[in-house]
Amino acid sequence: MANGSDSRFYRPKPKAQSLLMPLNRDALLLYAAAFLRSACAGLTGVAAAIVLKERSLSVSQAGYVIGAGLAGAAIATAAVSAWADALGRRRTLALLAVMTTAGYVTLATSHHFILLLCLSCLGMVNAMGRDRGAAAALEQAILPQTTVPARRTWTFAWYNVVLDAGQTAGSAAAALPILLAGAWGVRVAAAHAWAFAACGMAVFATTAAYAALSPRIEAAAVPEPPQVAMLATATVLRRLVLLFGLDSLGSGFLNSALLAYWFFERYAMSEAHVALLFAAARLLNALSHLLAAWLSRRIGLLNTMVATHLPSSLLLMSAPLAPTAAGASALFLAREALVEMDVPTRQSYMMAIVPPDRRTLVSGVTNVTRLIGWATGPLIAGLMMQGVASASPLIVGGSLKILYDVLLYRAFHAVKAPEEQVRGTDDG
Repeated sequence: MANGSDSRFYRPKPKAQSLLMPLNRDALLLYAAAFLRSACAGLTGVAAAIVLKERSLSVSQAGYVIGAGLAGAAIATAAVSAWADALGRRRTLALLAVMTTAGYVTLATSHHFILLLCLSCLGMVNAMGRDRGAAAALEQAILPQTTVPARRTWTFAWYNVVLDAGQTAGSAAAALPILLAGAWGVRVAAAHAWAFAACGMAVFATTAAYAALSPRIEAAAVPEPPQVAMLATATVLRRLVLLFGLDSLGSGFLNSALLAYWFFERYAMSEAHVALLFAAARLLNALSHLLAAWLSRRIGLLNTMVATHLPSSLLLMSAPLAPTAAGASALFLAREALVEMDVPTRQSYMMAIVPPDRRTLVSGVTNVTRLIGWATGPLIAGLMMQGVASASPLIVGGSLKILYDVLLYRAFHAVKAPEEQVRGTDDG
């Protein structure tokens, strides 16, 4: 398997050797842009459906608008995987930001269903609540070039902490329109419009961060046509697409909305308690990214992914057996402390085992696969909760994820990241 050594892109100064925080300017600029984009996604995830209802759209029309945003994100991610390196990574990121700005401006100003539908797609308006789209996929391909292999996983860990922080801030900010409407005596609809206008300005501001990126973040060599790149990376890409598709389908069964509904129905938990439970879960997710980077230095990237992800599924599958809300909550929080540890390690591992000039392609294609799985899972899970049992998505989703872990380890246990190969040689 081709290695992904990045030392020719960036050599840190001797005094900046800490593994805890990447100090490279390009990484920090990407973090800043990712925080703003994630905050806007967090706000949109809470407020989008409410705002569309205020615009007198029916429930089905609101669903179409939200679905169009997800479809636009998938299409844009596929396009990025094929052409971003040829167009230029900085130019592509700025273009994506401008398109997203157009989507937010439309949400802020338009009441017309067709216009909202089209601009939601073009602007990749993300109502999932999490930043999953073309810009994130491209940033994941760029980040390894901002550091050295030994610090790559820490770079991804902090990137995901920043995304989680942005999502949390955005979700909390979704309450501001209601508060400000009451304090200033303005209509709630007008306050929501200003909130989405602010999102548009925030995303547009990321173009300044992208413009300030150095030329080092561009593709390492003149990009080959997408078909040639695809053939050169076909084996690893095929495996990753199938495996990540399985994992994301399982994640779709276990999305936050369905889990929150399960706690609400099964244990009659109040909305306030459910909100506090999920806030604690998000905090554990963020901390686990850093723990994953630390652990991967000791047992390896793939071992960290499997050794933490598989037990997390078993914990969640055990939750329906808990007789009390406290017991189920404890199992859920234990799961949340583990389940996201595979995120920075997976991103780092994936970027390590493919050549640098294939990273955009692999990141884009696998992210499209994950988007499809995330979108498909809830549709099936909702039907199962209604027709089988409310806990059935926990069992099915957990089983799919365990199957993913087993197949992932079987397919890639012999494939080491370059820095792990070096450590293995040194230890021997």
